[in-house]
Amino acid sequence: MKRGMTVAVGALCLSGLLLSGCVLNEKYEAEKARAVNFQRLLAQEEKRTGELDSELKRVRQEANELEARNREVSAQLQAVREQFAKSQEEAAALREALAVKQQDEMGKKAKREDKGMEKGGLGFGEPLFQKPTTSALEGGAPLYHEVKPGETLFRLSRQYGVNVDTIKQWNNLQDDLIEVGQQLIVGYQ
Repeated sequence: MKRGMTVAVGALCLSGLLLSGCVLNEKYEAEKARAVNFQRLLAQEEKRTGELDSELKRVRQEANELEARNREVSAQLQAVREQFAKSQEEAAALREALAVKQQDEMGKKAKREDKGMEKGGLGFGEPLFQKPTTSALEGGAPLYHEVKPGETLFRLSRQYGVNVDTIKQWNNLQDDLIEVGQQLIVGYQ
């Protein structure tokens, strides 16, 4: 009996060891599968990090290109502003010169008229027929013109053969500014 019991205890120990070995083997396989899964996830994250790094480099490069383009456009804008300011100065100088010239011509004309009156007739170089005055032109129905883009009072005066100041007077304009679509009197029929 002792022997039978020893065998039974031995068999019991052996079955316990076998069972614990199976459990250890299952734990090992589960840990191994978890490690392989972790390595796969780690590899995916490294790949994604690489993609994000390359995307970041591309975005930085685009940002640098946009900054360079922005600087170039800013420089061009500054050049255009300077050119515009210069053009405005030249236009102002031309207006002043034109005003001085008109005043000189008016002064010379007034002197010729005074000399002609003193002699009792028309002065030398004066036309035989004078231009009709604005009141003579205003005898008929007004002729209207609708302002189109790019048109100015000067252009209209040349087109209709009327002085700019006369057009301003007919339309009660305080300055030379006109707007697209505005109806202006440019003469009388």
